[in-house]
Amino acid sequence: MFEENPVNQKINQITEKIIGCAISVHRGLGPGLLESAYEECLCFELTQNKFEFDSQVPLPVIYKGVKLDCGYRIDVVVENLVIVELKAVERILPVHEAQLLSYLKLYDKKIGLLINFHVPILKSGLKRIVNNL
Repeated sequence: MFEENPVNQKINQITEKIIGCAISVHRGLGPGLLESAYEECLCFELTQNKFEFDSQVPLPVIYKGVKLDCGYRIDVVVENLVIVELKAVERILPVHEAQLLSYLKLYDKKIGLLINFHVPILKSGLKRIVNNL
């Protein structure tokens, strides 16, 4: 459950705007390109919309109290609140959802967006994942 409070309202507003940016990218490019192209274009849209964000954020794994660099990278973190994981695959699989949930837990964030650009209509490629901390 995602309670309504000022922080969560802000997160909801941010996720709506991120989705709007992603729709703009999808309308401009359509399906069929590599994930990296969509990421660059989404970052351009986020910049145009004056969002603070980081892309390709290193994500270490903490194992037995030791921080290990296992090569994981978060595609985009917006306003230090929302993790955005991008895909360009035929369909979103449970493993993609599990990946984003793991990123949310490791990065200690509540909300993530899984966006698959390899669909005719972007709405069918969107999934919002909540980490119930």
